[in-house]
Amino acid sequence: MATAHKTRMLIIGSGPAGLSAAIYGARAGMEPIVVQGLQPGGQLTITTDVENYPGFREVIQGPWLMQEMEAQAVHVGTRMMYDIITSVDLSGPTFVATGDSGDTYEGETLVIATGAQARWLGVPGEQELSGKGVSACATCDGFFYRGKKVVVIGGGNTAVEEALYLTNHSDDVTLIHRRDSLRSEKILQDRLFANPKISVIWNKKVDRFMPGENGELRALALTDTVTGEQSEIVTDGAFVAIGHAPATELFKGKLAMDDTGYLLVEAGTPKTAIPGVYAAGDVSDHVYRQAITAAGAGCMAALDAERYLAEREFERLKAEVAA
Repeated sequence: MATAHKTRMLIIGSGPAGLSAAIYGARAGMEPIVVQGLQPGGQLTITTDVENYPGFREVIQGPWLMQEMEAQAVHVGTRMMYDIITSVDLSGPTFVATGDSGDTYEGETLVIATGAQARWLGVPGEQELSGKGVSACATCDGFFYRGKKVVVIGGGNTAVEEALYLTNHSDDVTLIHRRDSLRSEKILQDRLFANPKISVIWNKKVDRFMPGENGELRALALTDTVTGEQSEIVTDGAFVAIGHAPATELFKGKLAMDDTGYLLVEAGTPKTAIPGVYAAGDVSDHVYRQAITAAGAGCMAALDAERYLAEREFERLKAEVAA
């Protein structure tokens, strides 16, 4: 039988943004509910070594970090729900989400922390070698390839930015693009072509990622998109940079988005156009996409939700006194 769950702060998503919002919300007495979604813990649960999250002198594991965040959220009073939201009603005055289980979740405030996922090529070896030489985040993993040969796959802003960033760690960066011109902004292209550490391979598509004897990435199999000629490029690391897809399908027609599907928020805040509804983390951030920035946005969302509820209560009391 379906159950109705009510809370002062409903959170959809359980990555760093959602769990940070939960921790702050619980400590403020809002008894938040977190609906974990299809991938509990978010993208960090499929990340191995994490070296850039503050507070840990040694490399930590992504799944462990998310387990600790969840345990902390529960410890301070968060209710964790293992469900997948299939529809939302943002018409108010409270916000209602319906789960795949049939249960409904009603919140006086709503924090959307559904995140975004990197787009992958979908070729053999890509997922098998993820974390073993294949990555979708140079900022996250570039440090592990200091002084090594790396390649970046893509031709848009993301790919060019990743290639430029990787020159901080490698003197041998190759950009592989399936066409004969880039789609990125001209200023980024100018920086790329002017950088002596970067070379570009045109008109090549990646057919598969190939492991070496040690089980780590050894090379990429390529096909020329013009001639059909096949070749290989040996590399230590490959970064797939063909963009990200924000998990915002639920909110189409209900919240403002940019042309790539990221939720729009008030500059410098997690506030959407609907009072009491907040978007935190990668679902609204196509620039930084880091665990630490997502966590910070989750904190901001909880603080804003607390203020929103306090102001609403103040207006209610003022109206009662006036009556």
